Amino acid sequence: MVLGMVFYPKKRMNYPEIVIITIRTTMPKFTYPHTQTVNQADDYHGTLVPDPYRWLEETDSPETKAWIEAQNTVTFGFLEKIQARQRLRQRLTELWDFPKTWAPVRRGGCYFQLRNTGVQNQNVLYVMETLEEDGRILLDPNTLSEDGTVALTEWLPSEDGQYLAYAISASGSDWLTWRVRVVDSGEDLPDLIEWSKFSSAAWRKDNSGFYYARYNAPAVGQDYSEANYYHKLYFHRLGELQAQDKLVYERPDQKEWGFSAEVSDDDRYLVLAIWQGTEVRNRMFYQDLESDGPVVELIPDLEAEYVFLGNDGLLFYLRTDFEAPMGRVIAVNVTQPEKTHWRTIIPEGSDTLEATIIVHDELIALYLHDACHQLKRFDLPGNFLGEIPLPGIGSIVTEGNFINLTGKRQHDELFYAFWSFTTPITVFRFDFNQMASEVIFQPRLNFDPSPYITRQVFATSKDGTGVPMFLTHRGDLKPDGSNPTLLYGYGGFNIALTPTFTVSRLAWLELGGVLAWANLRGGKEYGEAWHKAGMLKNKQNVFDDFIACAE
Repeated sequence: MVLGMVFYPKKRMNYPEIVIITIRTTMPKFTYPHTQTVNQADDYHGTLVPDPYRWLEETDSPETKAWIEAQNTVTFGFLEKIQARQRLRQRLTELWDFPKTWAPVRRGGCYFQLRNTGVQNQNVLYVMETLEEDGRILLDPNTLSEDGTVALTEWLPSEDGQYLAYAISASGSDWLTWRVRVVDSGEDLPDLIEWSKFSSAAWRKDNSGFYYARYNAPAVGQDYSEANYYHKLYFHRLGELQAQDKLVYERPDQKEWGFSAEVSDDDRYLVLAIWQGTEVRNRMFYQDLESDGPVVELIPDLEAEYVFLGNDGLLFYLRTDFEAPMGRVIAVNVTQPEKTHWRTIIPEGSDTLEATIIVHDELIALYLHDACHQLKRFDLPGNFLGEIPLPGIGSIVTEGNFINLTGKRQHDELFYAFWSFTTPITVFRFDFNQMASEVIFQPRLNFDPSPYITRQVFATSKDGTGVPMFLTHRGDLKPDGSNPTLLYGYGGFNIALTPTFTVSRLAWLELGGVLAWANLRGGKEYGEAWHKAGMLKNKQNVFDDFIACAE
């Protein structure tokens, strides 16, 4: 559930002063275009579910285009009369145009890094041999279409950095087209893979090829309307046609199962995370690549989330929330997979364990502490080694499934990208030899964050639950209840609403506004209990949390 409102609190009252009534008395009356309804209903196991606006799903139909145009006429007819709009547009344009860089990925003797000069439609992938050099463009998706809608959706260098497997998608489609680029020359091999979806690449360490997942090609003309079932995992050998790709795993008896593959660092195991729809929980299977044996169902039940971190021979390190709603790290010997033999490496704590990677033979654990990130170090037996301090209230940048926390087990450096409400993406390098972090990229932004502060407060919801909320504003602002406040809250889908940077909010802060960022139940700020307390059957909690923050 997503909630948002702007409210102007006045003197302290026993309810929030929401300006809905004021808006209705001062705003002009709009005449909206007529939206036709159709006699459409779907029969779900004997229950008829009406869908009178189904026709609007045909986004390219003349009727839908005409409806959108009419709606835009009303919207922009109002917006163009706002006197301050042009000034805000100019200021936002100035703020948006700044360089952006993400955490680099090291493979072989190269570093791979996404960058954006400012307002490019798509991020550009660079490669460099050292962190000090400017590097060169390896792949610029902005050159792949005139309208800038072809995106670099997935990419992964081979272990030695010689090849890059990358997938592009067009116009926001989930369909992926995979190609392979030679890093030194920047030229593509003839290899071409189509009809892949919801898939990454998993390279074999000898560069012989990589694993990927796909669906069968849809019927002609049904590319974007046909339901996708029966995900299949393939191995593509470099230099061969897609038709020659080896089918590694499929489940004809489970049409909704999907497969995410990873090859262990020792190149011995293919590890499969078996996902199902939007379910957070997953199964975990593996295949012994040395013997080319069958796929083994290591964790066959859909009971918890499991993430493969690495292995020492037969011993798998996994992050899981099984019997640990806040998360823990366990070790599982594949020859003794029964739960009675599982060994806890990092026990569950009071904070949510959001991610873990192995770097420098250490477990680097990313925790959520009151909706803020913390980085902690553990050795492989699970002993706490210390914390990697982050520069204040903020979070490690997470985009989609990619967390900007990168490094390999054999490396002596860890990269992470950090941001806050007033600080854009800043990239750090942690040196395990020096035990210190340094900034390797900090963008120049036409905004001075020094006058602004961020603090955390807790509102008390209707049932007594404390709901965390961040407040960002000028340091000299008087909290007397007269300041316009933008309140945003989110609770759902097990997503944590951590501090993030958005240019549009800077203009609000410059005008004297207050940003209130509420962590409603339904996310994962405090583990599975916090998530379940905001699910559909408990949606009243989300509303109560939001009202408490507004008050």
